[in-house]
Amino acid sequence: MLKPLGDRVILQQQEEEEQTIGGIVIANNAKETPQSGKVVAVNDGRVLDNGTKVDPSVKVGDQVLFDKYAGTEVKYQGDKYLVLHEKDIVAIED
Repeated sequence: MLKPLGDRVILQQQEEEEQTIGGIVIANNAKETPQSGKVVAVNDGRVLDNGTKVDPSVKVGDQVLFDKYAGTEVKYQGDKYLVLHEKDIVAIED
């Protein structure tokens, strides 16, 4: 598995179920990208300028919501992941 560096987090985006109204199929490029995902990898934390280490506020397995245009999509061993900074995560689902 990939290991993120710095304050980055690796997510597996939740696929939104295709909703059709009246039998109309929505094209893939017209669909909204999901803004939720499951954390699959985190680093040990980031180091501040003064040398203090800050632990990450999320852990592997957390369901999170993130900013709409955050992160970079990557493909690894045939699966798609989203790599983003921890600051782009806006909430953890209970």
